[in-house]
Amino acid sequence: MILPSTPTKPKGTISLTLWGGIVLVGIHIVLGLLTLGWLPYDPNAFTGGRLDGASLSHWIGTDRLGRDLFTQLMIGSRIALQVGIGAVAIGALIGVTLGTLSAFASKWLDDALAATLDILIAFPTLLIAMLVVAASDTANLWSAIVALGIALSAIVARLTRILVKRVLVMDYITAARTSGSSWAKIVLIHILPNIWPTLSVNFALQFGLAVIAEASLSYLGLGAPPPNASWGRMLQEAQGTVYSAPLGAIAPGLALVSLAIGVNLLADGLRDQIDPTRRNR
Repeated sequence: MILPSTPTKPKGTISLTLWGGIVLVGIHIVLGLLTLGWLPYDPNAFTGGRLDGASLSHWIGTDRLGRDLFTQLMIGSRIALQVGIGAVAIGALIGVTLGTLSAFASKWLDDALAATLDILIAFPTLLIAMLVVAASDTANLWSAIVALGIALSAIVARLTRILVKRVLVMDYITAARTSGSSWAKIVLIHILPNIWPTLSVNFALQFGLAVIAEASLSYLGLGAPPPNASWGRMLQEAQGTVYSAPLGAIAPGLALVSLAIGVNLLADGLRDQIDPTRRNR
């Protein structure tokens, strides 16, 4: 008797998980890009009454000073994207470099770097970022981005080290080395392209962590200073009026959650596309 084969998704089919991530992240990208050329109101102008509710002129109301909340929410999307992209770029540059060097280092140096990375990973990302921001002269958006990038680099370095060590034992690496290729050429042509799919999924997850960490820093007053309308600062300003004007806290909270969920769905969808076994399931 011939058993029916398990149906599989055609190659190239995008999963619903990936579509969900693309839609959620795409909404914030559109809002962030719109702020470069258009905003409903001046983010610092008092365009309405204090704590007005949602209306045609103010879609989600105004804050305790009479500023339009939707305008601040749009600027928050731009700041979140800047933080996520900047922190991931810095973390990737530092982490991939350290992880690759660690994989090629001697045993004692590799063990020392691995132990150092494990110690750094044991510390919460937010705590490391707070220490880096506190060490700088002033708290601003760029210091927060650099701090988060440094904090996330340890996770990237540890993953890169593991992946590079796994690739180094492959036969094609031995063949490339036997043919006379330099280690620099092997890293650029053979190692990085093979570990990039797994790293890209990790970068997507790091993006979500960076956005949440920046909102936490802004809530504590260590992130983007006024007049930058970070979601974390919006939450901090709205906590005193959460019962009388709940939209001031609900709107930035939902924005933060939707972007974090969207990035995680995007990472899961990318993992499904990269791994054929997961795609078939």
